[in-house]
Amino acid sequence: MHITRKKTRQIQAGKVKIGGDAPISVQSMCSTDTRDVKATVEQIRQLETAGCELIRVAVPDEAAADALPKIKAAMTVPLIADIHFDHRLALKAAEVVDCVRINPGNIGAWWKVQEVIKAVNERGIPLRVGVNGGSLERPLLDKYGWPSPEALSESALNAVHALEDEGFTNMKVSLKASDVHHAIDAYYLFSTQSNYPLHIGITEAGTAMTGAVKSAIGLGWLLSQGIGDTLRVSLAADPVEEVKVGFEILKSLELRHRGINVIACPTCGRVEIDVVRLANELEKKLGHIKTPLNVSVLGCVVNGIGEGKEADIGIAGGEGKGILFKKGKLMRKVPMDELMDTLIHEVELLAKEKEAEAAGVTHNGSDEQAEAGWELMGHAPDEQSTIVRDIPVLPSKP
Repeated sequence: MHITRKKTRQIQAGKVKIGGDAPISVQSMCSTDTRDVKATVEQIRQLETAGCELIRVAVPDEAAADALPKIKAAMTVPLIADIHFDHRLALKAAEVVDCVRINPGNIGAWWKVQEVIKAVNERGIPLRVGVNGGSLERPLLDKYGWPSPEALSESALNAVHALEDEGFTNMKVSLKASDVHHAIDAYYLFSTQSNYPLHIGITEAGTAMTGAVKSAIGLGWLLSQGIGDTLRVSLAADPVEEVKVGFEILKSLELRHRGINVIACPTCGRVEIDVVRLANELEKKLGHIKTPLNVSVLGCVVNGIGEGKEADIGIAGGEGKGILFKKGKLMRKVPMDELMDTLIHEVELLAKEKEAEAAGVTHNGSDEQAEAGWELMGHAPDEQSTIVRDIPVLPSKP
């Protein structure tokens, strides 16, 4: 399935381009007290290591705003300040950060918004206009009776038009709801009426598991329709997990290619290795690799290499031994107790080779694996299974 992204205006937060033909960025938010600079910087470094490309921090008071310069100085990715209620905090944050997030519905009188616009304009940084169901303007709640998708979309459009009337267009927009259907409909409605870049997310999605599922469904649908320029997976969990899930959603739709993509069988009575343990261990130990690689962990040789043909490299269990294969070709047998270490070593080597190729460097390292035939494990080629996947194209929103 080929996804054609909606063409939106392009803005820039720090060095990160947002919208247009720029890659969809993965964002997260610190769960630390922003006033605690040490703890916040430590969490930011963990997020950066995980690949987070935009990081937001809460700025609830002046002490938090005072901490921003030290936090910003320790970062390598753009910093976004999250402001509610007090426009003076936005003015102070604008002197330091790469983007300011406000909700026009709770920032107060319009002259306060005008001051924020002036402040961000002077520094050439964008605004994120964030609308959510918990802070809709009273007239819209009276009009619709509840924070409906139509109310969210109208709120965002009203804010955008008001900012445009001030001559301001350097913004991205979010319309978050905790209900998957409502969020999808709100984003879809807005996207049909505006070409500003969209930050997508399912707010208050839940715990690590339930939140990941809700986000995968909601964000997956929007992304499959070409909607979304940055995203956050909002989890009641370590923010690093938000980043991991965000990239997995993008990788599953082939919108981003970053790091290890583990292909693991669901296990059954035929498995001859501990697939669950190995697959989880693999993700953890190879989390530092940024090079896109598909790595298979398969439990038996019934389907074995055939199911792993799409993988760059992988292992399968069989007859008391494991096998190592690359691109569907059997390389060698490996003792079970050496299987994981062997795979990790080979993946790291392969990642270095690909990095060298991308940099235009010829890899001259010796290949210590001799190519072996399929029959090495006692199976003829015609006994190996392959999978042909028909990927359905999701219908457009009516």
